[in-house]
Amino acid sequence: MKYTLRKINAFLLFKLPAAFFTGVRVASLETDKATVSVRHRWVNQNPFKSMFWAVQGMAAELATGVLVMREIAESERKVSMLVTNMDAEFTKKATGKILFHCEDGALIRKALTKAIETGEGQVVVVRARGVNSEGIVVSSFSFEWSLKVKA
Repeated sequence: MKYTLRKINAFLLFKLPAAFFTGVRVASLETDKATVSVRHRWVNQNPFKSMFWAVQGMAAELATGVLVMREIAESERKVSMLVTNMDAEFTKKATGKILFHCEDGALIRKALTKAIETGEGQVVVVRARGVNSEGIVVSSFSFEWSLKVKA
C-alpha cells in the first residue's frame, strides 16, 4: 500500500474504528515525522469536559505507529510490530484541536535495519507530543515498539 493520507485514514475506519469514530486522523506524513490530529468533541470527552486520555493515547500511538508501518512497507520484508510498553504524562487539559507530533523516523529506520541485518528482534522507544492550538504541550507519550523479522 502506498502511504497516502487518504489511504491511512481509510485504514483507520476498517482496522481501528475506535480511533476513526473519535476523530483521530493522520494530518501529515513525511520521511522522519508524522502528525496526527484529533479535536475535542462530545464523543471523545471525559466527565471533566476535556479529551479522554485514551483518545490522546490512540492519536499518539498512531503518530508513532504510522512511521513504523511505513518503514516496514518500504523494507519489503515481513516484520511484526508490537507496542511492549507505554508511558504518558498529562500536563494540561486537552480541549480544542490537538496535534500529536512524532519526529523519530530515523530511530525507527535504524532499529528496523538492525532487525533485518541481524535477524534479532529490536526495541525502539519513540515519542509523541500532543500540542494544543496555542502551542502548549498537553500530553507526552513514549511507546516502546518491538520489531522482529518474520521467518
